[in-house]
Amino acid sequence: MQNILKERTSFNTIHLIIIWGLIILFIVQPGIAHYGAEVGAKIFVQALLPYLLPYIILTQWLLKTSKPSQTTVWKRYVKAYILGSFGGFPVGAVTVSEMTKRQELTPRQGGLLLAACHAPGPMFIVGFVGTELFGNIQMGWKLLIAIHVANILFFLLISLLLLKTTEPTERTMKIEHKSSQMPLLDAIKDSSNVMILVATTVIFFSSLGIVLANLVATTFHFDTGITQTILLTFFEMTAGVQSATTHLANYSFFPLLIAAIISVNGLSIHMQVAVIARAAKLSLRPYFLGRLWSIMLVPMILYFLL
Repeated sequence: MQNILKERTSFNTIHLIIIWGLIILFIVQPGIAHYGAEVGAKIFVQALLPYLLPYIILTQWLLKTSKPSQTTVWKRYVKAYILGSFGGFPVGAVTVSEMTKRQELTPRQGGLLLAACHAPGPMFIVGFVGTELFGNIQMGWKLLIAIHVANILFFLLISLLLLKTTEPTERTMKIEHKSSQMPLLDAIKDSSNVMILVATTVIFFSSLGIVLANLVATTFHFDTGITQTILLTFFEMTAGVQSATTHLANYSFFPLLIAAIISVNGLSIHMQVAVIARAAKLSLRPYFLGRLWSIMLVPMILYFLL
């Protein structure tokens, strides 16, 4: 018991040190922190809000209008994949969590599907990455294909694992449904909560990444552009791909780098998924295994497609 208390105390101490260190860093570099927040806000308004919001509302509206499905488990898996994987981050987490709350999926199924039903939306990859970053819509489609080939392979693997535990679970499941009187309004309300979460994490982690990149570059005399790209990749995916486009677009490996950055996702997206999954009590272990799978496989598949 004493060891547990000591571990918690040391853990809290580390948290306090990190928080106060970042507060001081933001105070010392207010201009850079402000610039980073502006970058995050522009990314959210220009690159995420137009692509995410309509699909999230429609997905939520569809789920709230329809009754919980009592079809075969495979059809429910496919439903989760189609609704979740084509809406962009973090629509997959929203869809799987909602289906778990509606008891269409068990927590175990939801936790495993959380890893597979996780992909950027076609409008984001084709419209933003393909058209604006690559300047080639066909390359955007190839990247989208690479992402979904990796996801579908992972989906098939975890479906085989789920198949072993489906029958006893199906017998004990009791699907309950409280019909919504105003499904569209409820969908808009729930979608606004998700978008606030997305905006908060994108702005915060973009600002944090740019502040830390400036600190590292000035302290160790590293190239600011490359340092910023690496750190933003770790913290905020969309800011990372924009930074990579600014500083590394002339290199031949640029498309593969973008594929890797999108597969990494960044802390911003991971935090969004964690918050959404926590509400439905879903395990995040399969999700992180899925991210490692995508990081290895997506650039490889894109390489062969190119």
